[in-house]
Parts: sequence; C-alpha cells; structure tokens
Amino acid sequence: MKINHFLDSTYLKTSEQANISKEETLQIITSLVQEAIKNQFKLVMIRPQYILIAKEMIRKVNSDVLVGTVIGFHEGTNAIEDKLKEANNAISDGVDELDFVINYKAFLDGKINLVKSEIFKGTKLAFENNKTIKWIIEIAALSDIQIITITQLIRDVVLDKFGEENAKKVFVKSSTGFYKTIDNKPNGATLEAMQLIVSNASPLPAKAAGGVRTYQDAVKMINLGVTRIGTSSAKTLINNQQIKDKY
Repeated sequence: MKINHFLDSTYLKTSEQANISKEETLQIITSLVQEAIKNQFKLVMIRPQYILIAKEMIRKVNSDVLVGTVIGFHEGTNAIEDKLKEANNAISDGVDELDFVINYKAFLDGKINLVKSEIFKGTKLAFENNKTIKWIIEIAALSDIQIITITQLIRDVVLDKFGEENAKKVFVKSSTGFYKTIDNKPNGATLEAMQLIVSNASPLPAKAAGGVRTYQDAVKMINLGVTRIGTSSAKTLINNQQIKDKY
C-alpha cells in the first residue's frame, strides 16, 4: 500500500522548544516542505508564521501539497474569540486546513455548552472560507469513555448544524504530541483510541497524530478507517524504517 497521500508531514516545535535558532527552525520547515513536494505527501502541518513561506514554495513548483496549521496550540484553553482571530490570520495567509485544539479541559470540567459553542464557531468559520477543520481532542488526557463522549459531541454538533453533506470536511484528531504524560504513557495515537474515534466520529473522518512508528503501524491505522496520519518522520515512515521520534 502506498501511504504517502495519507500523511500530514509535521513540524510544530518552536525554536525555544527545540533549543535551536530561528534560522535553523526555518531551514527545518523549508526541508519539510521540499520533502513533502518530492514525496507527494498530503499536507505539511506547521506553525502559523510559516504558512506564507510554505505556500510560496508549493506554488512555485505547482504542487498539490496542502498547508495546515494549528490553532489554540497546544493547550487549547484560550478563548474561542482568540482562536478565531488566530484562524482568520491563517486563512488570510492562505492556509488550507485548520487544526484546532479543542478546549478539552473545559470538557473535563463539565462545561459542555462552551465546548459545543467552540465547535460550532470554529467549524462555521472554516466552512465559510472553504477550509477543512480538524478538532484535536488530546486523547492522552482522556479516559476511553471521555474519548467516546467528546468524539460524539463533535460529530453531533457538526451533523446538527452543518449536515451530513459537510461531514467529510471535519476531522476528529487524536493528539497534539505536546501533552505531558506520566509513567512514560503514550501521548499520541494508539490503535485502541483510534478505534474508539473512528467508531464514534463516523461519518466524520479521523486523524491519528503521533504514535505511528512504522509503515506497518500506518497500514493498520488506515485499515482501521483512519484517513490522515500526522507524523514528524513521514519520509522514514514511507521508507519502512523505525521512527524514534515520539511524534
């Protein structure tokens, strides 16, 4: 199975987080985009400040690679108004897809109406601008029951407010890759968690972010029903080599 078109090639570390210079970070982003173009990956997932650079590189060679960015990253607790402003800026820069970190902490606190409102407003903005949107639920912070409940919540808001005909434009995504777990537990996608998401999101699609370490893992995810895989090691994955990085 050729998996290239399932892959969102990802780099989301800031210069400070990676302990490198801004120039070095820019070089990583440039290489990521070049690699995505060469290998025909579906998308590059990068921080908002690099959208313009990536879009220009892709335009110059007339590639079909998409550009995605993260919104409310990585904790997801900022107000929806701030997230919408961030998303609007990304849209102005020409982004193709918006990966919102849902306010899962509000969900855990029982503030369901707040979360519903966020899903509605974020999805509405994406649709008004013909963008695909993904809702990151941060599975490492949730129990199985909570994964099921928040996935169904996203599904129900989308179907109720926007109809099944728009469902394929809204993903439920597993993870940011930045959540700090205890006892070395995984902070990315697992087969078990993705099974819960795929089963409860349908007809919304699912994205597995992080945790996919081998080509065989990727194929298992795809056979499960996952249609996107976020990884910082996309080239390693398609070359059927073991990924050492956590994302």
